[in-house]
Amino acid sequence: MKMKLALVALTALTLVTAACGNKGDSDSKNASAGASAKPEQSAQVSKASDTYENAQLLADVKWVEDHAKDGKVKIVDVRAKGYEQGHIPGAVSLNSGLLKDAKNNTIVTVDKFQEIFQNAGVNSDTTIVLYDEGNSLNSGRVFYGLEYYGHKDKVKVLNGGYAAWTAASKDVSTEAPAAAKGNFTAKANPDLITTKDQIKKLDLQACVLLDVRSSKEYTGEDLRGNQKGGHIDKAVNKEWSDAIEQNADGVPVFKKAKDLQAAFSDLGVDKNKTVVPYCQTNVRGAHTYLTLRLLGYKDVRPYEGSFAEWGNASDTEVVK
Repeated sequence: MKMKLALVALTALTLVTAACGNKGDSDSKNASAGASAKPEQSAQVSKASDTYENAQLLADVKWVEDHAKDGKVKIVDVRAKGYEQGHIPGAVSLNSGLLKDAKNNTIVTVDKFQEIFQNAGVNSDTTIVLYDEGNSLNSGRVFYGLEYYGHKDKVKVLNGGYAAWTAASKDVSTEAPAAAKGNFTAKANPDLITTKDQIKKLDLQACVLLDVRSSKEYTGEDLRGNQKGGHIDKAVNKEWSDAIEQNADGVPVFKKAKDLQAAFSDLGVDKNKTVVPYCQTNVRGAHTYLTLRLLGYKDVRPYEGSFAEWGNASDTEVVK
């Protein structure tokens, strides 16, 4: 396994360097069960999201309700707590914290990830619908993990999560369905991740470092338990939660595409560049990965180690 991980890391380093490393003078889907939206499916996507380039990555309450009994759709509750007290009928529970190998500041190994989702009953052709409390933070983390490990364009997030479901007065269940072991096969995509060594070699003419932590973490006022406070040199700051607003029912949902795009464009987060989001442990960074995917950004590679690694390493520098 160590040999496999080393090969993945080496390949990732080569690819990221090619995408946004030293360049000298040069300037730089259709999955089953509706995972990729077809024109006739657009009405199934929330009206609040139908202007996103990748609107099919969001589901609304009606879509989930209509597909709840589809054998090729798996609803996954990724809340940290509350599943036993009530959840969307048919949903299986999966704590998003299981995806992090905290000791090594990275996502769990390919074998461990595969085991987690096979045990959840996920098959290679399964369309997965994720939901959390409502702000899509935990959903974003699992969404990123699934895309990184090869299930790209087969994952949806319920916009507004469990809050949207209950606000619509839909039925809830306290029964935990039995899940037959699935045949999901995980395969890491080195184009969707960035390492510390790669960060050091980024050509910022071709890449954008996007710090999605709070402004106080960015300036170093809030150390968050790290040895060093501040941010990676040349990183711009856009807190992850700025992508979320409350709708008329008080449910946290993604802002409209034009508002999100304008905010990112004002920061210089260019669609033609490689974007590297980071936070403390790539939970908030993964949420921004989802946001940028919704907007149609083609090359987003979160820094998985994030500031838990960078802010505590002896060979890194920070600025305030």
